[in-house]
Amino acid sequence: MGNTTQRRPAADTRAAIAAERRELAAMLDGLSAKEWDAPTLCGGWRVREVAAHMTMGFRYSLSKTAWELIRARGSLHRMTDRCAHKDAAAHSTRELAAWLGDNAEHPWKPPVGGIEAALGHDVVHGLDITVALGLDRRVPEDRVRILLEGVNARTLKFFGADLRDVELRADDLDWSFGTGTPLYGAAQDLLLLAYGRRLPPGHLRGEPADRFLAAQE
Repeated sequence: MGNTTQRRPAADTRAAIAAERRELAAMLDGLSAKEWDAPTLCGGWRVREVAAHMTMGFRYSLSKTAWELIRARGSLHRMTDRCAHKDAAAHSTRELAAWLGDNAEHPWKPPVGGIEAALGHDVVHGLDITVALGLDRRVPEDRVRILLEGVNARTLKFFGADLRDVELRADDLDWSFGTGTPLYGAAQDLLLLAYGRRLPPGHLRGEPADRFLAAQE
């Protein structure tokens, strides 16, 4: 159980990214107008803002990204928040869904973390949407495993996840992380905790579960 440092072939991760983007594009394309305006696990972002953010890397050149970062006075958080709201208002939901599927093979990746981080970006933001909407989408196990293998103290620090005195234990595959009071849940839900998210009721079991509940609207 636990973490492993074995690195998977890059081609496997690229294939996982392409498949995840196509599946998420199809999911988005099937949402109602009400669902597009529903809140997600990303504070302050509706589904449309998350979708806009997920496609930002395909639509922004390096120079445009740099200019937006300058406008945000060097704050990546301010830049992504501003761009997500601006782009969500400027583009139709059909466009946002299509951009994700049409760029399934796009080589974009975050500045830190390589292609595994690109997969994490797609999977976690997809879960931000589906979990918040109560959709029963299970991310294929191979994709979840790639990301679980990369969870470490740096991951928690980057995403502001406080898992002190908690041991995450997946109840649908052989994985655990941390030390302390056990907290049980599906692997994809525990992945969200490692990425700093809080979850709706019913996803976690164990004494620390209430500590990780999302604020109710």
